[in-house]
Amino acid sequence: MTNIYIESIVMAFQSLFSNKMRSLLTMLGIIIGVAAVITLMSLGYGVQKDIEKNMAGLANNEIAVMPGGIRKPGIRLSPGAAHSLSYKDYEAIKKLPNIRYATPLLNFTYTAVNKNRNWTTAVSGVTAEYAILQNMKIERGRFWNDEEYNHRKRVCVIGHTVANALFRNESPIGKKIRIQGNSFTVIGVTKEKGFTYFDQDDFIFCPFTTMQERMLGVNFVSRIVLNGTSSDILLQVEKDVTNLLRTRHGILPGRENDFTIQNSKEILAAIEANTRTLTLFLGSIAAISLLVGGIGIMNIMLVSVTERTKEIGIRKAIGATYGMIITQFLIESITVSLAGGVLGILLGVLISMGISLVSAVSVVISPVPITGSFLFSVILGLIFGVYPARKAAKLDPIEALHYE
Repeated sequence: MTNIYIESIVMAFQSLFSNKMRSLLTMLGIIIGVAAVITLMSLGYGVQKDIEKNMAGLANNEIAVMPGGIRKPGIRLSPGAAHSLSYKDYEAIKKLPNIRYATPLLNFTYTAVNKNRNWTTAVSGVTAEYAILQNMKIERGRFWNDEEYNHRKRVCVIGHTVANALFRNESPIGKKIRIQGNSFTVIGVTKEKGFTYFDQDDFIFCPFTTMQERMLGVNFVSRIVLNGTSSDILLQVEKDVTNLLRTRHGILPGRENDFTIQNSKEILAAIEANTRTLTLFLGSIAAISLLVGGIGIMNIMLVSVTERTKEIGIRKAIGATYGMIITQFLIESITVSLAGGVLGILLGVLISMGISLVSAVSVVISPVPITGSFLFSVILGLIFGVYPARKAAKLDPIEALHYE
């Protein structure tokens, strides 16, 4: 029996090499399918790695408190819900146990102007603790000091994107920019962080006191960001903040909160889940071409059965059984898909490496899509080879010998 398998494998390779062009065209669908799966999933893994790397700078025990409850479809926020957090709420939260840092934020979108250049960006009023929370480093200049903060000075720190847009190649330190009719002095530029799912360098920070009292004249805050002493007590901190705010806002039992709390772990988990889904989606789309390749193998095998009808008749006439014939054609079909799978892996790895060399896109070549696409191609060769093999095995030897 072993000789039958060896003979079938030898005949399969002889068939491949005797019709090189036809064999290559037969394998083309499998080659493209395997290469597409590997390339797209490698790109997906690369995007996921980049996001995880860029998000690693965020504290894994950070909590954000935002005004307004959880919005539901078709339900509008009540009047004033967007301003439900006050500066006094921040002061009360800061006194809670297990909190290392806490900072209030005021966030608005304004157009900053420098001479004949302007740039629309997020302008935020923050405290010095916010820079610590966000792992923010100053590349040029400095952050504001306590005197500037307490005296509501019109100073600001800008990100790389804003610096390039407003000052081009000039040094922005000590220069003036105008925001909502207010003149601000640029005292610092932060180190470049780059782009993840948003531009991390497109912002202007100014002292919270300046924005709250001199620019807006309000007592509400856009959000409160805080940092727990450890990730283990994150849920307890959330409960403490919730209970404190419900008491301060006079929310009765059974009523919904007029604020929303999110922690960085939940955000990271949601982002990772989305990128994993995207990666699997890309791989699934690419796998469709593997099915097309399997259909191509079946078509060529049917042509092969027709061309070799007389040969099959001779083999059956000298004693070849149903099982021997079906084994021969199945091995030929699997051999084609195996060869296509190997070539597809080589092509997919080369394309992935080429993308990483010529672009800034990260690519992570994982054994999972390589192994998965290869096994899938072999299974397709087996499945789509069954019908032609059975057709060959069922041929009547007498009719096959008389076939022209």
